[in-house]
Amino acid sequence: MYRIRMVDASDEDVVDTLADLHRLTFFDAAAMPQFDLGAWWLAYHGDDAVAFAGVVPSTHVRNSGYFSRVGVIQRHWGRGLQLRLMRAVEARGRRMGWHAIVSDTTDNLVSANNFIKAGYRLYEPEVPWAWSHTLYWRRSLR
Repeated sequence: MYRIRMVDASDEDVVDTLADLHRLTFFDAAAMPQFDLGAWWLAYHGDDAVAFAGVVPSTHVRNSGYFSRVGVIQRHWGRGLQLRLMRAVEARGRRMGWHAIVSDTTDNLVSANNFIKAGYRLYEPEVPWAWSHTLYWRRSLR
């Protein structure tokens, strides 16, 4: 059984847990996020944090959230945690009055397929913000 809860990133223990999960899921492939920005969630299996996600207001798409990170420890893959975390992010976006959630993936087929499963669509932003081979995702919240 897994449970997901929004966490307070001003709590030092929470930030340590988020940073540990980031290192365990992204290794050196992505910079450590600023956990004091946006909203963050942890997924627990019993007492153990096994996945996380975060969203910040988008600086590239008006009135939208940017799904900045989602990571699931490998031994918990295949249990729908990324999708459940994405739904938590979307619910938060609706409460914030955002029109959409946007994100991007690079060289990550599993995440790209999860975005498709979750109803996100590929799109081309007016001003791309990542590498030339990045895929950009958008899901309307309306």
